[in-house]
Parts: sequence; structure tokens; C-alpha cells
Amino acid sequence: MYREQFVFILLLAYSFQPILALPGGAPQSVCHSLLPFHGGGIPPSSSRPPYRIVPHNVAVNQGQVLRVEIEPQFPELNFGGFMIQARNIRPPYQVIGRFAPPPDNQAQLIDCGGFDNTATHTSPAPKSGISFQWQAPSDFLGEIVFNATVAQEYAKFWVGIESPVINVVSRNVPILPSYNNGGATTRRPPFKQSVPNYIPTSNDQYEEQTDPIYEGCGQTKICFGFPDGCVNSKSCRTIATSIVRGERYEFEIKSAPGENPAYVAVALSSDDKMGDDSVMECVPEAGQIRAYASWTLPRPNLGVTRQGIPQKFIRLLDASYIDGVIYCRISRDARSTIYGKEFNLINTQYHLLVASGSSLKQNSVGYHDIGRLASGSPSYLADVAVFGGASKLFLRLHAAFMITAWIGTASAGILLARYFKQTWVGSQLCGKDQWFAWHRMFMILTWGLTIAAFVLIFIELGAWSAEDNPHAILGTITTIICFLQPIGTLFRPAPTSNKRPIFNWLHWLGGNIAHILAIVTIFFAVKLAKAELPSWFDWILVAFVAFHVIVHLVLSIFSWIQICGCVSERSAQRVNNFPMADMSPSRSSMKERKLDAPFSGLRKIILTIYILIVIIFVVVLVLIAVFAPIEEAIKSL
Repeated sequence: MYREQFVFILLLAYSFQPILALPGGAPQSVCHSLLPFHGGGIPPSSSRPPYRIVPHNVAVNQGQVLRVEIEPQFPELNFGGFMIQARNIRPPYQVIGRFAPPPDNQAQLIDCGGFDNTATHTSPAPKSGISFQWQAPSDFLGEIVFNATVAQEYAKFWVGIESPVINVVSRNVPILPSYNNGGATTRRPPFKQSVPNYIPTSNDQYEEQTDPIYEGCGQTKICFGFPDGCVNSKSCRTIATSIVRGERYEFEIKSAPGENPAYVAVALSSDDKMGDDSVMECVPEAGQIRAYASWTLPRPNLGVTRQGIPQKFIRLLDASYIDGVIYCRISRDARSTIYGKEFNLINTQYHLLVASGSSLKQNSVGYHDIGRLASGSPSYLADVAVFGGASKLFLRLHAAFMITAWIGTASAGILLARYFKQTWVGSQLCGKDQWFAWHRMFMILTWGLTIAAFVLIFIELGAWSAEDNPHAILGTITTIICFLQPIGTLFRPAPTSNKRPIFNWLHWLGGNIAHILAIVTIFFAVKLAKAELPSWFDWILVAFVAFHVIVHLVLSIFSWIQICGCVSERSAQRVNNFPMADMSPSRSSMKERKLDAPFSGLRKIILTIYILIVIIFVVVLVLIAVFAPIEEAIKSL
């Protein structure tokens, strides 16, 4: 009797102690651990929590709402701070679902890898209990629990309070009333202390928590993902791991939050190219993950098929699909035969190919437009390591050469040929007029860089691009025109020939068409998965085009001033009426070329400024293309 009274008085005394939880609620930095950083690292209480998490049913339909409460075991007990979220009970224990804002403003919602999927307090004012409306995900089936941290006071809090297990079932499954039934709370399940579905790794709330799939990489399992080097920074857009378990090999594949792929896949290949590879796919279907074995078709008919592929040598062990993140764990036999080709994971070295894409086809996956990477060298899957990606030297050189050619040298060469034929009159270089000598040098560089880039990309790919993007066809047309331009100059008629105007127009038309197509082709390169270029790369290209057009307009205005007779008669006698006048040359115009045309000094200044700014554009664009993905390169510095 006296013992019960003593416990009651003690609990009553606790309820009147000041509550000093974090005033603004829990920060996002504790999303994973749920561990407050009170008093510079006060540890959580190890005693039995006097609070419990009470859901109002043991099951909920996909997309439906479930009521859940945080409340003390004793009516006299209050609490000040809290943090609550729902988690999948299976690895990697993602936070799922979303909360509705409570009407009494006692709680606020934060994002922990999803939208409004965690609730915390708005003030440390004493609370006798709080109720939430939690909406189950529409794309998840399985068991979840609510995990919570509750602070009775600043120095006394409990981490990892766990609710009973809740089953998220299909929409068409009827939900029967269970304990509480949304009404009185007298029929609650007995309280029990349970182990949370996570283990805090640090008492520092500011330490960033990483995905558990990275644990053991290079120590107990093989890890490989894209972009290259992402395993070390734990920032892979798609990652695959492999570990040996007796005669079977386990593979994990996972996408990153925000990617929302239609599939993720890993393949075993005898080289670092796609074709004749054994693929394991993880594909969401009706809210659940399915695992399939498939095959990549050889070149030139690249693609993926499941037809005729045995499925018995792989088995899906675990999977989840939460907030667009695909995770699966697959067990594979050490030996299998596909299309007469034996895959012996024990005695044969393989390249790993990791890929993900945003589309599916009938009985197969679509193109890996989100990303793809092949490991640089073959290895035994029993050799624990972090794989590095295959070299992209030729791909990067292709991009650098094309940008230099068509943003840099071609732009300057065309400008010189159009507006500077009567500048530096009387001055020659290598026996040719200055404008022509520089024009020819720039266009030879353009021709050489373009042909080299064209050859390099075919060496890199080994076949025609499989991406659904006009970049390849436009680039090929540009290269063909560029290749023919200097050949045409070998058959250039004499200046006095009546066929010279035809050549001039064709040469002018071919050069300008190639230049325009090349820039459009570079715009399309931004959408290529292999290029890994940021979306804002487009804006730099837009800025260049705008600058290029403005310079053309300014130089054209000078020419129109001459045409309108806005210069002296003496000056007018020594100018071409329009920069295209040489397209149809006459004897009189040839005699007039003895002195520089008016505004030659200003044109030289504009040309100098133009070339300097174009060099800046070229350097910036080449650096972005060569170090793509540039965001990852910056993070690694």
C-alpha cells in the first residue's frame, strides 16, 4: 500500500518538474537516430519508458489514414518534446508514409527522406498526450512500426519507443475493427519495451547518417555504383553490392531518393560494354518489387530481353519500394547457363554493370536513361573491394573537342569571313590576306577536332547510340557537312569565273548550317545519360548563343550604316556595301579594296572582346563536360 502511494507521489513530482525540450522541435539531422543532443550529449534514459505509442488499429489499407497517439502510462504524467515516424520493419528501415498537421498546433512536420513523414513538437509546453492522423503509402505493402523519442524533461528522455506492428494491406482488403477501434482507450495492448529497428551510431545529432547499404563496402562485400566514385562519398544514384554466402551469391541493388526509377539492374559481363550480359532486374509492379533474370542482346541490336531466360537461378530474398526508392536483395546460384553461355561466379572474373532507367517495355526494361556504369576491370566476386568505373577518356575527349570546335574555332572563323574582309587591307600572313589566313586556320582546327571527336565516340560506344535522342543523328549530319567543306574548296572557281557566286553561296550555306546544327546538337547532349551534364549547362549555352547573336547584330549595324550613306562619300568608295557582297564579286569591287573600311578600329576591338569571351565560354563548358558530373567533382575537392 505504502509502496504504491510512494510511486504515485514520485510520478506526480515528476509531472511538475520544468520541461525544457528543444524549443523549436527536433531538427532533420536526427532523422535517422531520433537521438536528441541535449546538454552537449546527455545520454537517453535506459529505464522503462513511462510513455507508449498507441495506433488505433493493427492494419491499414494502402493510402488510407490511421490514427496514432503518444500518451503517458499514468494520467498525472506529462511530456514536453517528442519526435515520431513510421518505419518499415525490414532493412533498410525507411521512414514511410506522411502525417497530417494536428489542428491544435502542438506539432510540426519535417521531411526525413520523404514529405511530411515525421512529426515533432513546436514548443516544450507540457502535454498530456497528442494524437496524429498518419496516411499509409499507396505503393507499399508490409509491416511497419511507429518509432518515437519522448522527452519528459530536458535531461530525461527515451529513444526508440516502439508501437505494436501495423500491417499495411492492399486497398481491396477489408479492415476489421481492432483494439481501440478509434474510440475509448481502455482496451489497449499491454505495454512492453522492445528493441527499435535502428541502432544509433553516435551521440552527436549533427553527424550525418548514411544508408545502411554502404556498411561493409570494401570490407565484407563488393560495392559498385554510379556516378563513378560515389561509394566512397556514399552518394550513389544507383548502387549494387555482392557478398558470397557458400555456393550462392547475394546481390543488393538500390536507387537513391529522388531518382524515382522504373527499374534498377546489375549485370555480369565479360567486358565493359553492353551486350551478351546476364542481368538481374528489380522492377516495381503493383506496389511490390519483382526480380527478373534477363539478357542484353549483342551489338548492333542492343536491348534487353527476358524471353527464353531461366528464372530459377535467382531468388528474391528481400525488397521494398518506398517513396520511389527501389531496394532488393537477390540470391544467385554460383553456376548458371544462359543461351549456351556458362556463368561461373567462382572461377571467372566479371565486370559489373549497374544501370537504372525511367521506362519499361513489355517483358523487359527500357533504356538506362537515368544512368549506367561499367566497372573498369574484371574481378572475382569473392574479392572484396570497391569497384571503380571504366575509363571515360574517349567520351570526355569527344565532348571537349566538339565544344572547342563549334563554340570556339568555328564561331570565330565564321565571324572573320563575314565581317573582316576589308580589315587589315594590305597586310598578309603566309601570302594570304589576314582575314583569310585566320579564317582558314580556325576552320582547319574545326575540321580536325570534329573528325577526331567523331572517331573517338565510335571507338567508345562500338556501335550506334541506343539512346532515344537526336544528338547522334544531328552530330553525324554536322560531321558530314564539316568533312565536305574543305573538299569543296579544292574545286573553287577563279574569282572572275561566273561560277564563283554559286560556290560562294554553297560554301556559306554549308558552313552556317553545320554551325547551327552543331550548337543544337550540343544542346541535345545535355539530355544524354552518358554525358552526365547538369541541366543548367543549357543556360550557359543560351548565354553563348545570345552573345554570339548580339555581336553579329552590332557588326551588321555597321554595315547597314555604310549602306545608308551615313559615312562620307570618300569612305563609301572604299567599302563593300554589305558583308555578303563578295558572294557575287565584280571587277569594280575588287579595285575598291585598297584601304580598310570605316569602323575597322572598332571592329578590331569587338573581335578581340569576342574572342576573349568565347575562350571563357569554351573553357567553362569543357571543364563541366570533362569533370561531369560536376556536382560530384566539386564535392570531392
